[in-house]
Amino acid sequence: MKFLANENFPYPSIRFLRDKGFDVVSICEKFGGISDETVMQMAVNERLTILTFDRDYGELIFKFQNDDPPDVIYFRVKGENPAFAGTKLWDLMQNENLTIEGYFTVIEKNGIRQRKLRKV
Repeated sequence: MKFLANENFPYPSIRFLRDKGFDVVSICEKFGGISDETVMQMAVNERLTILTFDRDYGELIFKFQNDDPPDVIYFRVKGENPAFAGTKLWDLMQNENLTIEGYFTVIEKNGIRQRKLRKV
């Protein structure tokens, strides 16, 4: 699975995921200051799952009914340290019943919610 870490996604979490073997493109490292719409288009073009703490992606996808939305993992909880998001995602991905592809996934304090984006 390949990820696109939004500007607000902490670098220690990016480094943790990379150390676990995931391909993570960081907006901060290469494309700082681009718009959310550009991030979404990049994710669609390169088939990347967006990692973000920005709730605007839900609005962009669901309110404006994007025909080919990217997969998004939205963290509503920040955790106690900058590596929290990476370790939380790693823990969740160990669950063989969890499918990220084709979903808008919300990670909350007490669990996750998912909304289907398209047929997979």
